[in-house]
Amino acid sequence: MYFRQMIGKCGEDLACDYLVKNNYIIIDRNFYCYQGEIDIIAKDLKNNELVFFEVKTRTNSKYGKPVDAVDRNKKSHLFKACKYYLYKNHIYNSFVRVDVIEVFLNANSYHINHIKQIF
Repeated sequence: MYFRQMIGKCGEDLACDYLVKNNYIIIDRNFYCYQGEIDIIAKDLKNNELVFFEVKTRTNSKYGKPVDAVDRNKKSHLFKACKYYLYKNHIYNSFVRVDVIEVFLNANSYHINHIKQIF
């Protein structure tokens, strides 16, 4: 496994821990389809919503904020993958949203920023 993949997996694991501690139930991880990938799919128990998460992990700010990597093209792929997931799993008439979780990794610590409803 390459370094970037290890960093990404670590960020997704930390994001899942964060979500469980904040009343989410993890339904699926790394859902792949032709349209794209969804990092985490979870149920928000507070708002009774199905939430699709894009997780962006960074060790420094050399290339900007992690959320900046979720550009128009990435949002388009994410939107199509979410639509396909809903179709494939026969999910209709449900409240749905797409969030981004930024994970900032330091030598001995981390910080999570949860950005709700990116589109």
